[in-house]
Amino acid sequence: MPGIATMAIIAVAAGVGLVIIFKMIWRVAEPNEALIISGLGAKAHNRDTAESLGFKIVTGKGVSVLPGFQTCRRLSLDTRASDLDVNCVTRQGIKVHVRGVVIYKVGDDFASIANAARRFLDQQKLMDDKTHQLFAGHLRSIIGHLTVEDLIHNREGLTNEVRTSSATEMGKLGLVVDSLQIQEIEDDSGYIQNLGRPHAAAVASAARIAEAGRNQEATMAEQAAERQNAGQIRDTQIKKAEYQGQVDQAAAEARQQVILMETKNAELEADKTQRRLESEIRKPADARAYEQVTLAQAERQERIAHAEAAAAEIRLKAEQQAEATRVIGEAEAAATRTKGLAKAEAIKARAAALAENQEAVIAQQLAEKWPEIVEAGAKVFGNVDNMVVLNGADGLEDMLAKALTLGGTGLGLARTLLSSMNGQPPMTTGNGAAAATAPAVEVVDAVVDAKTDSAVPPRGDT
Repeated sequence: MPGIATMAIIAVAAGVGLVIIFKMIWRVAEPNEALIISGLGAKAHNRDTAESLGFKIVTGKGVSVLPGFQTCRRLSLDTRASDLDVNCVTRQGIKVHVRGVVIYKVGDDFASIANAARRFLDQQKLMDDKTHQLFAGHLRSIIGHLTVEDLIHNREGLTNEVRTSSATEMGKLGLVVDSLQIQEIEDDSGYIQNLGRPHAAAVASAARIAEAGRNQEATMAEQAAERQNAGQIRDTQIKKAEYQGQVDQAAAEARQQVILMETKNAELEADKTQRRLESEIRKPADARAYEQVTLAQAERQERIAHAEAAAAEIRLKAEQQAEATRVIGEAEAAATRTKGLAKAEAIKARAAALAENQEAVIAQQLAEKWPEIVEAGAKVFGNVDNMVVLNGADGLEDMLAKALTLGGTGLGLARTLLSSMNGQPPMTTGNGAAAATAPAVEVVDAVVDAKTDSAVPPRGDT
């Protein structure tokens, strides 16, 4: 682990050392400068420029410089400006003072850079002074062959001549002129001012004449304008009166229209109020009244419908009840008729049987009714609260035998009654028996019923 850490530290130190060495030996030229490299192995690639000088020029790229063996310096390619302030004498012997400015720079080609490097590499601050002296000399030389009028009237020609005459010398210095401007030309004797006076007087005279003419024309124009103004004022007043009349008329019409509109608005408002009252009061009232009438009619129709339905239901029930009553009556009548017919047939049959053998019929009737007769006889003892029986068991047997002999007594009674009703002896048989058969049967039934009723004495002591 310590060995790995040591190797890592050495690697980092080596990397940092390589970066430092690279930073020390590598130089990069900015776009506005040129690198001038001199020393061991520093030779220019362009033989026509700086190879004989023994240094190399680099622009716009990087280059390696061996410390201790080579030297790298920078030459600025920026634009420079030098003010010109020169006293000159013209061909007429008049002293003039010229002020201007020259804008220049080191040329971009290798020859110009080489020339400028050899002359200004360590003295770049003196470049403006050298340029000023160069152009001052050329200005004095050129102005000495010109008059003041030439300087004033052909300043552009003066500028071009100065640039042309200084181009060769500026090229030898490795400099090129971008612009030269003559800003001002003055003299202390007033020559330039006097040159302008005739023209100024002529201009002033022409100006006064022109001004007088213009004043006259202006006065005439003003008078005409005033007349026109008066006419215009008159026409304007007339038009104003006409317009005022139209305005008044329009205002009256407008007021009338306003009154009409107000009246119409009032009518509309009244109509709106009436419609609102109609919609809010009358229509709801009509609706409520219509609703009440409709509800009353609906209720009346409903009551009528209920009444008709009830009447129909009652009528239907009555019809059904009548039909049922009729059917029941007819059924009861038929049943009664059938029952009567059956009873008549039974009576007829019994009468026939009684006519033939009264004893047998009576005996049959008594036999059929015998349980009832015995029950009726037993009821005699049921109504007795306290009973005293004499003679012991014999007395009780006699009493029961007497109760049971009531049937025999009833049989004899029936024969006697039948005989008395028929007017014949009890055992008479023949044609006359049929006529008395029905009464005989009724007599038998009556006797049996009488015996049954008479067998039940009132409740008490015996």
